[in-house]
Amino acid sequence: MRTKTFSLAAVLLAGSFALSAPAYAQEADDKPFDGLYVGGTVGFDAQPNDRGSTVLFDRNLDGTFGDAVVTSTGPNAFAATAAQPGAGFCNGRATSTGLLTACTNDKDNISYSGRIGFDKQMGNVVFGIVGEFGKSEVRDSVSAFSTTPASYTLSRKVDYNANLRLRGGYAFDKTLFYATGGGAYAKINSTFETTNVANAFATSGKNDSWGFVAGGGIEQKLGRHFSIGLEYLYNQYKDGDYRVRVTQGTALANNPFVLAPNTAGTDFRRSDDKFRWHSVRATAQFRF
Repeated sequence: MRTKTFSLAAVLLAGSFALSAPAYAQEADDKPFDGLYVGGTVGFDAQPNDRGSTVLFDRNLDGTFGDAVVTSTGPNAFAATAAQPGAGFCNGRATSTGLLTACTNDKDNISYSGRIGFDKQMGNVVFGIVGEFGKSEVRDSVSAFSTTPASYTLSRKVDYNANLRLRGGYAFDKTLFYATGGGAYAKINSTFETTNVANAFATSGKNDSWGFVAGGGIEQKLGRHFSIGLEYLYNQYKDGDYRVRVTQGTALANNPFVLAPNTAGTDFRRSDDKFRWHSVRATAQFRF
């Protein structure tokens, strides 16, 4: 009799738990996007087509760029002529001395990052803050081609980048649509290469760059603690401090970069002082 009583009690208890479990689960996850989370991203970064990007020159070292570099006979050393049609500029990396022979496009590539964030959900509305640290493998170049002929290429890439941004959105049950934006920092690695072996070149400038990111995305809960998503971010960093100074080296005194009366040399810089790219990436989060 006692065994039957215990068995009946066990059945009733199990049935009661089974009936109440969905209610407990719903109560426990009625705010699926509330609290602390950690995660990561992996995606693809693409740069906008920066047509018209050139190299600017400061011929008299007065800090003002836009001077013409002229030869001893008068023509602009970076302007195409019938005799030298390969002179000029391209928004890519030179692979030879001649503009018309080879100039590669900017390099689009993967990106990856880790993230930590916190959300507060009030009804269907979600507000939060998220910080990220990672790296983009994009590379941006611009090249100049002189009538000598010679090529001069300024390139930049990201050593690492980080951002701290707000996000806000609307949750439909376990699906969150959101917008996001905030401040960003990047360590920019700028380099210079040339086929000119006569002049001497020295580089300078800061590699710390500040900017912003903005975009939006969708996040989907797959369980109580795990979610995945798809996100778009526009990235923009101020990057206008990198300089290349060219001096005489072993070149003749009538070399365009040191032509009298400005014999101390010439400074180079890029015409585009913003490093920009678009990011589309998959995200994964563990929510505590």
